[in-house]
Amino acid sequence: MEESKKRINVHIDETQTIIELTGKLQQFNSDIYLQKVMRGNVLEANVKSFLGLVTLHLENGDSISVRAVGEDCEEALEAVVDFLT
Repeated sequence: MEESKKRINVHIDETQTIIELTGKLQQFNSDIYLQKVMRGNVLEANVKSFLGLVTLHLENGDSISVRAVGEDCEEALEAVVDFLT
């Protein structure tokens, strides 16, 4: 199974919403995950899961890892990076 990873710093416009991101990524077959360290704990959420994303409490300046697994992982990863940076 193909996998792609990238570390980024979040910088989103205040008009962007997580709902937009989850909707944008439904076209991809790959599973896409965001990983963030909060209070010493590593949290990982599937980007296609609205509830999972809410638990990450993403804010501008957060340093996160983006990981995509599947046949279209490169395209999926780039879509997430483009949206969050």
